[in-house]
Amino acid sequence: MQIKKPSRGNLLRIPIRGFVIAALLFGALGGAAAPADSPEIFPLDQVKPGMKGVAYTIFAGDQIEKFDLVVLGVLPDLIGPREPIILVQLLGEKVQHTGVVAGMSGSPVYIEGKLVGAIALKFGQFTKEPLAGVTPFQNMMEVTPQSAPPSATAAILPPADDNQISPPRYSVPDEIVARGSWPRTESTSLHGGAFLTPIETPLLVSGVSPSVLAQFAPQLASYGLVATSGGSGTPRPDDANIVPGDMVSVVLVSGDSSFAASCTVTAITAGRVYACGHPIFGFGNVQYPLARGRVVATLSSDLDSTKIVTTGGTIGTLTQDRLTAVMGTLGAGPRTIPMDMSVVTRSGEREFHFQLASDPKLTPLLVGLVAANGLSLNTSYSDGNTLRLSGEIAIAGHSPVQIENMFAPVDTPVADVAIIPGVVQALFTRVYTNPYEKPVIEHVRLKLESLSERRVSTIDGAWPDTSEAAPGQTIQVKVLLRSYRGPSELRTIPVTIPQQADRGTTMRILVSDSLSVDRATRPISPFTVANQAGGLEQLIHVLNRERRNNRLYVTLLQPTTTLLLEDKELPNAPLSAVNVLDQRRGSPIATALRESLAGEWSLPTEGVVSGAVSISIRIK
Repeated sequence: MQIKKPSRGNLLRIPIRGFVIAALLFGALGGAAAPADSPEIFPLDQVKPGMKGVAYTIFAGDQIEKFDLVVLGVLPDLIGPREPIILVQLLGEKVQHTGVVAGMSGSPVYIEGKLVGAIALKFGQFTKEPLAGVTPFQNMMEVTPQSAPPSATAAILPPADDNQISPPRYSVPDEIVARGSWPRTESTSLHGGAFLTPIETPLLVSGVSPSVLAQFAPQLASYGLVATSGGSGTPRPDDANIVPGDMVSVVLVSGDSSFAASCTVTAITAGRVYACGHPIFGFGNVQYPLARGRVVATLSSDLDSTKIVTTGGTIGTLTQDRLTAVMGTLGAGPRTIPMDMSVVTRSGEREFHFQLASDPKLTPLLVGLVAANGLSLNTSYSDGNTLRLSGEIAIAGHSPVQIENMFAPVDTPVADVAIIPGVVQALFTRVYTNPYEKPVIEHVRLKLESLSERRVSTIDGAWPDTSEAAPGQTIQVKVLLRSYRGPSELRTIPVTIPQQADRGTTMRILVSDSLSVDRATRPISPFTVANQAGGLEQLIHVLNRERRNNRLYVTLLQPTTTLLLEDKELPNAPLSAVNVLDQRRGSPIATALRESLAGEWSLPTEGVVSGAVSISIRIK
């Protein structure tokens, strides 16, 4: 195995002959020499308490620095079956000052000049001693795929905001906690109930509003990501010349805003880059751009010290994100999703352009975050405005998903723009989590318009021009709309009674907003509909015909059973058909409604419509 070793730092300034002499002398003094050209892996079963070692990381610039450490013990099966952790104490003035730093994950550790693993875990917060957990490198290599290029990760729904995933906590055995379980060094001790947790991964953020970042902080923190100032630097010709101890960044968003998670390189072998020593998201097979990371400075804090990093040029693709490490390949980056967004306010229109990582779990979150950020950073935007959202999702080989809706401001202590991410995330999640095929998103286009004032119309009343009608007759339904703090408006919608309507029956006219129509005609979860659509194209058809908030709907309902099957509505379904479908095991879920849709009409409005009125009309 050829493992690329640290080759910069103070050691570079020593002539070759002096380097050899210094290395031999350092080894004779009991320290660990710098790794050789082809360092061996130090066997885990030979790691003993009291052993001395060294680690490499960057605290500022491109300077890879060495610091000492001592082994305190080996914790078998700590993070899983046959997944041990080596407990170490970091030594030296600098690490005593900073402690274990966010971004230090992956820093290579050597014993007797042999690679033993990567710094990956720490003890909670406010710890006074720099104790860390080291993931053995032989366990990190388990993430190397044994065959075939990685397949797409299984699409699952992101966790709800009130049910976020917490970063793992690994309890330290009592026999390790007790003093005397290792050779005492200075005042090393642990308290009962101590636990190790993965070192936070700095999420480098630039061009993002603090309020938007705070809105998404719980979802980001659930993956162990700590938002910190950073950004995209200028690519350099030597970006790909990385060695163990350097920083790499996993790029999630680039362009007018940037998001990138960074950690330290542990080893490079056969074009593969091993880093972190723990997962970033734990998504398994992935396809994220891998870029060079450059440390601006290390911010020391009693709460959480962290590296401030900028992102350089793309140097490859992250392909594995697993329990013991992340792994990527050097070379060209993966395909990303271009996203164009325009924001229209009273001061004019601004355009933004981004590249998003393609992932069924992350892309919906990223699109929502970017959309909210584009509007909130506009100097002429303020809460209290109505928001109009439009655009499309272009999918290879399929019709585009049309995006169109309007949202009114609310009186709750939440930013009005906060509703946009939820809507966009939900739409993308429904596309990505379809059970039929992996969608290839070619392009995303969004347009956000901030319209002055609160544009809301409430249905104050509705009545037909007659209480009886014959089949085929057209009646006029008048609707009184009361605008928010404004005058009322009378709208008229012609409604035609179907020729096949049964005489002597009573039909219902529902005058309402979009939500009320959905409840009356398709009371099924959108995700259930997605799973029953029968194909991605049919799902897109379902999405595109969904009702909008800024339209007034008049729905004619007749008292006959409707059968909802997959993406289809079967009105006037006979009871025998309903019974047969109920008895067929494994068939798509069928839902029966008491009423059938006999007709639907709608009118566009200049605001969000709310309310519902039900009218009965007799067929003579």
